[in-house]
Amino acid sequence: MKKLIAAVLVLTSLIAATVAFTQSFNVQLGDTKGPVQPINYSHKIHAGKLKMKCLYCHYGAAKSQWANIPAVSTCMGCHKIAMTDKPEIIKLTGYYDRGEQPKWVKVHYLPDHVKFNHKRHVQAGYQCQECHGPIQEMDRVYQYNSLKMGWCISCHRKNLDNPTHPATMDCLACHH
Repeated sequence: MKKLIAAVLVLTSLIAATVAFTQSFNVQLGDTKGPVQPINYSHKIHAGKLKMKCLYCHYGAAKSQWANIPAVSTCMGCHKIAMTDKPEIIKLTGYYDRGEQPKWVKVHYLPDHVKFNHKRHVQAGYQCQECHGPIQEMDRVYQYNSLKMGWCISCHRKNLDNPTHPATMDCLACHH
């Protein structure tokens, strides 16, 4: 019976390790093109040239675990009057008029067993660029950092003694 339990434990561990290992290959660093999106949205124009704050559109990052993808109505707050004759804005307006949201392509990948809380990091004063890279220079968003466990752990280690927002090394902070 002990051999059976040991075999099941070894097999379970191997399966879990294989899943974690294979999920880490979703990320293709160095691909500075990023995926093609249904609307060609440029962070370089909005966050760079126009200096819009990330939280204006991604307001969820300050209030919840997730940094929301903005609703078309958020975009239309400006684009009902600004640049309405541009092809991508015409496409955006079509989504808005139909009451649809574009089917955005996922850019930033974390394994399914990892939970990242945007709110905690925003409230601790971290800038979006610390994880997402120079987003204000990207015409098309791509994953700048690996966002793998070692990368996150190195930041947490540097901030263990942060007087206002100390980081934790508790596994359950991210793996729950």
